[in-house]
Amino acid sequence: MSELFQNAKDNLSFLLVSALIVAGAIILAKVVEKLIGFKADTRIRVRRIAFIGIFSAIATVLMLLEIPLPFLAPPFYKIDFSELPVLICAFAYGPVAGMITEFLKVLLKLLFKGTTTAFVGDLANFVIGIMLILPASIIYHIKKTRKNALIGLGAGVALMTVFGTVFNAVYLLPTFAELYGMPLDAIIGMGAEINANITDVTTFVCFCVAPFNLLKGLAVSVLTFFLYKPLSPMIHKVHDDTLQSR
Repeated sequence: MSELFQNAKDNLSFLLVSALIVAGAIILAKVVEKLIGFKADTRIRVRRIAFIGIFSAIATVLMLLEIPLPFLAPPFYKIDFSELPVLICAFAYGPVAGMITEFLKVLLKLLFKGTTTAFVGDLANFVIGIMLILPASIIYHIKKTRKNALIGLGAGVALMTVFGTVFNAVYLLPTFAELYGMPLDAIIGMGAEINANITDVTTFVCFCVAPFNLLKGLAVSVLTFFLYKPLSPMIHKVHDDTLQSR
């Protein structure tokens, strides 16, 4: 824990930028909810908060279970399925609930495990994660059909892949190199050992980052599509039981 606080102190300016991004994401989700006419049922507010906590805890555990993909990207890129419960929460309770769950997931992970990437990887997980969650949940809540769920998930995967690629090239990789103390050339060299076509930042994000985000987005989206409907009646049954007891 003391090491985490020391890292936070050393990277204070980066953390402030990260906090603004988190706040902006939640505010954006709130604005979008109003635009699409989404209304959270205030009668089940306590249950909603409880489920956000449960989904955040599950997402944290899944985030700790990281899987390296040495055939695709350097070892500091590891795939996890923590967006799965976040997406389910966003489908059930709306974009804001999804944003809050994604934030709590990253926060809990930092408290339990700390950071091995000078917080850059943790910010990347949040920002790129919401690129999947936000469009998927927005489109689904406009009209709750299987078709809209597929369209939303497809849009989320596309945005996650494209934005994640550009964000890595423009901000994340240079920031990681600066804060972590690893020269950018060394990072590109690690990519070149996997794929000889990698010679600079652009080719690194095209051949490593883009396929990585695409693979993760597709895997999480497929699981969400097949798991949400079976879980939805159970969630709504809890809501119905809660309302009937009042």
